[in-house]
Amino acid sequence: MNVAYHCKVNHIKLNYKNMSEVKVINTGDKFAHASVGSLNTFEGKQFVKDATGATSCEISFGTLPTGAEVPFFHSHKENEENYIILSGKGRFQVNDEAFDIAEGSVIRVATNCDRNIKCTSPEPMTYICIQAKEGSLGNYTMTDAEMTERTNKM
Repeated sequence: MNVAYHCKVNHIKLNYKNMSEVKVINTGDKFAHASVGSLNTFEGKQFVKDATGATSCEISFGTLPTGAEVPFFHSHKENEENYIILSGKGRFQVNDEAFDIAEGSVIRVATNCDRNIKCTSPEPMTYICIQAKEGSLGNYTMTDAEMTERTNKM
């Protein structure tokens, strides 16, 4: 089922698509490989959790054209969000505090607060949003990893 909804903001049409737009490239017992395609031509908002079978987080790719913002504020009850700005510039608002963001910015937003994002650059803003349960990260990086031996086939 292909579900999409469109919003007009300041006369700019924003597309929000479902995971049927994500291409599952291959899967195995311990991995899933999917693609949203070229980020240079990507438009809208794409969620990838269902395509990858992720159990620890939701990842979405988003673009906003010049002058556009997400057409609503939103808040999460259990999940924090981490936004990674890949290209463009804009403004980000958390509750009543707004600030500038640009390529390379990483913004963590806690639960139970309103957030929104707007593109102010001449080119579209492209970003990744990672949503995961707040407070769930225990061990990480080297405290969760162990070096292993394996034949390299790359």
